[in-house]
Amino acid sequence: MLVIVDSGGANLASVRFALERLGVRGTLTADPAAIRSAERVILPGVGSAIAGMKRLRAKGLVGCVRGLTQPVLGICLGMQLLFEQSEEGSTPTLGLIPGQVVKLPESPGITVPHMGWNTISPARAVGLLDGIAPEARFYFVHSFAAPVNAFTVAACQHGAPFAAIAQRGNFSGVQFHPERSGPAGARLLQNFVEGRV
Repeated sequence: MLVIVDSGGANLASVRFALERLGVRGTLTADPAAIRSAERVILPGVGSAIAGMKRLRAKGLVGCVRGLTQPVLGICLGMQLLFEQSEEGSTPTLGLIPGQVVKLPESPGITVPHMGWNTISPARAVGLLDGIAPEARFYFVHSFAAPVNAFTVAACQHGAPFAAIAQRGNFSGVQFHPERSGPAGARLLQNFVEGRV
């Protein structure tokens, strides 16, 4: 069973539809027992870290997510919440991956938010990227990003390098939206569903 955490994010429907196109039914729930018993968990999210953590606390899901032992995939804000803290409002987040999420720097020719298609640079081979061409492009929409560090699986560049995919143990996160990234995003979701992480 695959569960999508009902974190109140605006991308919940698009994640569900992307899974349905793969023939996978994702159960949307905020029930901690259902989340704990799932084989795979997706933590979606859009918007601010402040609001995202507030929603998780209100639904009693902070301890639940922190304690998960099955594969977990954070998407966009869901990935950022896996880190220790967000510079956005100095918000403590879930603390599952070391590092602080910071605002992307603006510079001549570089606008924030980072919005549009971009390639990624894998740092090492992981199951999430099985079957995905090196030149594949993914769709990004974000103003904040996680640092490139020892837990970065793939990086991206927008004014400065940032983590496009991060992993620590059973927790993985993608800064882009696989549900809006065409065949490459579909393949990444299929890899996650099939246990290639």
